[in-house]
Amino acid sequence: MKKALIIFFLIISVFAESGTQTASAQCAMCAISAEQGTKNGNTQGKGINSGVMYLMAIPYLLIGGLGLLWYKKFRTSKS
Repeated sequence: MKKALIIFFLIISVFAESGTQTASAQCAMCAISAEQGTKNGNTQGKGINSGVMYLMAIPYLLIGGLGLLWYKKFRTSKS
């Protein structure tokens, strides 16, 4: 029963996702200033890139830390 329920929710989530519309991630002014790059001392593009890298790194660090704790727990319990 649990297996069928999980499969049902997976199918519903796939079909619910296909009906969504795409949206712009930035307003028009932010997109224009990010596209201009570093012309005339504009550093907003670098700031956006740094923010993306920061937001991308956090989940990997958290998952890596949990994996390390899990590895150490099972390694010490068997010996």
